[in-house]
Amino acid sequence: MAATAAAPQTRSSELALIKKSVVDVVTDKVREFTEKKQLLLPANYSVENAMKSAWLTLQMTTNKDGRPVLATCTRDSIANALLDMVVQGLNPAKKQCYFIAYGDKLVCQRSYFGTIHVVKQVAGARDVYAECVYKGDDFEYVLENGHRRIVKHVQRIENVKPDNIVAAYAVIVFGDERPDYVEIMTIDQIRQAWAKSRNNPNDPKSVHSQFPDQMAMRTVINRACKRYINTSNDDHLFQEHFNRADEIAAEAEFEEELAANANGEVIDIEPAAADDDAGEEAQADPEAGPEREPEPELAPAPQTTAQTPQRSARPQQRQATLLDDEEAPY
Repeated sequence: MAATAAAPQTRSSELALIKKSVVDVVTDKVREFTEKKQLLLPANYSVENAMKSAWLTLQMTTNKDGRPVLATCTRDSIANALLDMVVQGLNPAKKQCYFIAYGDKLVCQRSYFGTIHVVKQVAGARDVYAECVYKGDDFEYVLENGHRRIVKHVQRIENVKPDNIVAAYAVIVFGDERPDYVEIMTIDQIRQAWAKSRNNPNDPKSVHSQFPDQMAMRTVINRACKRYINTSNDDHLFQEHFNRADEIAAEAEFEEELAANANGEVIDIEPAAADDDAGEEAQADPEAGPEREPEPELAPAPQTTAQTPQRSARPQQRQATLLDDEEAPY
């Protein structure tokens, strides 16, 4: 009985230690950044509430092997995932982001809701919507000074079948003097994006196969929002945090591919520097005391370069859902 009672107490102590050495450190850093005007956040965004929600989410989040990410991911990556969340003004309680482990690195991944939220906060968008184009639809668009404008889209109900999807488009509506931003992707481009998903999009049970129209619209919305933010926002450090998830995912996938082929044919390549990748030795040790854990190494704080709009990201799911798109590039 004593041993059984001690187990929950030990787990509680481990979580308290991680919270103190990671979550509290990030919260203090964010407070310092905001006081020094290095970080601007929306007036209605509560860092404390977002961090509390993230901490509860992290305690229930596991990696692909079912192990807790708080025990398998480096504390630096956990800290930076939380910082990415705050810089983008995201809150997991609102399903604007989720946390996913790539090897021993934790990433804050924006959801479909989170991406739309960011483009509204950063670019001042009023609305974002998307639609599929089916074989037989009367669809026309024109190019005007490098911008697409949809002239006509007449859809017939008999055309609305999954196998008939030929394209999808997304529109970012600003409601001011700026023209609406239109992004169009063919079904081949969409499937190429799906190929980057960690889930097999060709599996008949996958969300891509069961709901191709919903996933196609989410893919083109993600692409439109990401491209517009990267070309309209002048805060380059914000863009760094905005794009970090994709960069870490690509790096982790590359490392996994190298590991999988480690015993195969030798490839003569120049290894890339990995300044912030300490490998297996850098994994968090739940039993380590404060004196053994240095303060997490956080990414640089965003600094406003001009009077930019104030900015404001699902608990991790092992499978994609209709509301959350997992393909990497968009």
